[in-house]
Amino acid sequence: MLQIRNAVENDIVAIQTIAKATWLKTYMQILSSEQMSYMLNWMYSFEILKNQMQNNHAFFVGYLSQKQHEILGFAAISREAEKLFKLQKLYILPEQQKIGLGKLLLQKVCNHAKENGANTLQLQVNRNNIAVNFYKKHGFKIIAEEDFDIGNGYFMNDYVMELQFF
Repeated sequence: MLQIRNAVENDIVAIQTIAKATWLKTYMQILSSEQMSYMLNWMYSFEILKNQMQNNHAFFVGYLSQKQHEILGFAAISREAEKLFKLQKLYILPEQQKIGLGKLLLQKVCNHAKENGANTLQLQVNRNNIAVNFYKKHGFKIIAEEDFDIGNGYFMNDYVMELQFF
């Protein structure tokens, strides 16, 4: 049975491993290896993740109930305004996708946002990432198309998507 729990500092290495494995499969055809390396170092260093866990980001990890130390995926969310939360990260190991963990993590994130007073959940997703369809399937709407300058001559070419809670 799939389970979700709050992530702790000891989960950071697993989160980094999942991010790298997922990014390699997802972005190999979309981003250069140099940009992937730059972004992984920028977004997934131990210190960055630890700081996010300690300041305004809630991290959740998913696993099979009998193997809680074998993390299969994770999600992170942050409060951006009083009633607005942002899904920062949601990744599942490529070989564990399509088993329902992404949906379970997304439900956990939505519940966390609602329990903390949100009426809106936003996210950014690369315009060429097939995850766009996953988010659409779960009620997210594209509200903008943006190119975010992330330094070093790189850009994130994303959709900004939004889910309204009623």
